[in-house]
Amino acid sequence: MIDAVLYRIKKIIPPRLFRALQPLYHYTLAFLAALVYRFPARKLIVVGVTGTKGKTSVIEIANAIFEAAGYTTAVANTVRFKIGNESHDNEFKMTMPGRFFLQRFLRRAVRQKCNYAFIEMTSEGAKLFRHAFIALDALIFTNLAPEHIESHGGYEAYRDAKLSFARALERSSKKRRVIVANRDDNEGGRFLAVDVPEKYPYGLADGEPYVAKKEGLEFTFRGRRIAAHLSGVFNLSNILAAAAYAASQGIGVDTVARAVESFRGIPGRMEKIDEGQQFTVIVDYAHTPDSLEKVYEVFQSAKKICVLGAAGGGRDAWKRKEMGRIAGKHCTEIVLTNEDPYDEDPESIVRAVAEGIARPVYAVIMDRRAAIRHALLRATAGDAVIITGKGTDPYLMGPNNTKLPWSDAAVAREELRAVLMNATLKS
Repeated sequence: MIDAVLYRIKKIIPPRLFRALQPLYHYTLAFLAALVYRFPARKLIVVGVTGTKGKTSVIEIANAIFEAAGYTTAVANTVRFKIGNESHDNEFKMTMPGRFFLQRFLRRAVRQKCNYAFIEMTSEGAKLFRHAFIALDALIFTNLAPEHIESHGGYEAYRDAKLSFARALERSSKKRRVIVANRDDNEGGRFLAVDVPEKYPYGLADGEPYVAKKEGLEFTFRGRRIAAHLSGVFNLSNILAAAAYAASQGIGVDTVARAVESFRGIPGRMEKIDEGQQFTVIVDYAHTPDSLEKVYEVFQSAKKICVLGAAGGGRDAWKRKEMGRIAGKHCTEIVLTNEDPYDEDPESIVRAVAEGIARPVYAVIMDRRAAIRHALLRATAGDAVIITGKGTDPYLMGPNNTKLPWSDAAVAREELRAVLMNATLKS
């Protein structure tokens, strides 16, 4: 109700005046939301997680560890909203929802007697002051790579938006404030330089010796050998981030090990689609050049058939050619397809991606379902079909903000079953 009224007010304000008043408008909204829900962040331990990649994974791994330790938790991230034992998919097409939603979410977490709330915090959310009046107890920083550059006006502005969460931690009214930051990242030092009482750097060295395989990870944490079901060195970094924060809260290594070894993965993050086929099918959210390369590197010994949309319309056009270059470097075959064009011509987006592909190893199939079907039909035993860009995004976004309900995982599963059934009928 409040959101609807404010939206109507916003629509009647002249655009130039609104742009000038925008910071004050968003800040005021944040204050009103906190006031309406009686500043719920003061009543539980709130942990923000920020960075370019790995935020959702760190939150879900941390949630598993804290649940294993006996705590009641709340989670707000790209994939879902969870309070205690109740969980709902995030269908907003937005990682960090509006201020009234977040404050209401935290108030519900207080009512359900949650001990910890883990919130994914984005640079776009920082621009809109969605974190204002949420008193942080801790911040976990994963990494930083160029993203949303056009929206922020440059990498430095994007980085500063992320650092605004660290400054919010400095100003927080909470007594015990904790920063956990990736010392392997070039920007890790900036986060560790914030003025808070407790600082916990982490890095891949904390997991040595480690072995990364397609089937999972084996590593050592504080003298304990741990086997994880997650694949890729980047997931080892995510695990170590969650484990470092858990250690800061006094959670023992045995609990960390038990939780990590039981953790089966996250929808849309290196999600394996298995219908008994003899090749691997992966759905992953990778939507930056660095994350795309890291996903492909996990399967470097396999023939890769890659379904790639590369970038949604209206943003980050700079990365399209680069995503094509990376796919051309790693993939044996590429299927270029539609992915959230919004108001842009989807075929022009695909052409921009194709400009980066050095070798003519790609097909263009604009229908995303047909593209996935084509890739599955091309696969043979031992291959890897890698479908990137959407993860758990619930819609394909078109002109004028139109939404087509969508799930890469569900479509891949349906098409895979059809391919296997047809193969059985032919044999």
